[in-house]
Amino acid sequence: VQPVESGGGSVQAGGSLGLSCTASGFTLDDSDMGWYRQAPGAECEVVFTMSSDVSSDGDSVKGRFTISPDNAKNTMSLQMDSLNPEDTAVYYCAASRAQVIAGTRIPLSRRRRCERTSYLEVWGQGTLVTVSS
Repeated sequence: VQPVESGGGSVQAGGSLGLSCTASGFTLDDSDMGWYRQAPGAECEVVFTMSSDVSSDGDSVKGRFTISPDNAKNTMSLQMDSLNPEDTAVYYCAASRAQVIAGTRIPLSRRRRCERTSYLEVWGQGTLVTVSS
């Protein structure tokens, strides 16, 4: 049971890149989902969170990044436009399985390191995005 990220790579500033998260072993629509990122030496940053079909984006990506869940394919895509070098980071897909495991929704939260903090969560291995100037 794990989210699996794909689509990372290198791009020049101003370019676009798409990431995909496939829910392996669990169902997207009964989970609270999130995209996070962590740059070297920096704290974990929320890119997007989604709970009960309501999404929330981080301040640094507003207007540039969009998420697209596809429950039929059990995937969640992250489209990143107008990339800049500050977007360089390892991007993680995460899921809160609280609704299934504990019977109540517990959305994902902010944290200092991009890693699970509860047995109710599952995290992917991360995919590196590098934006060159």
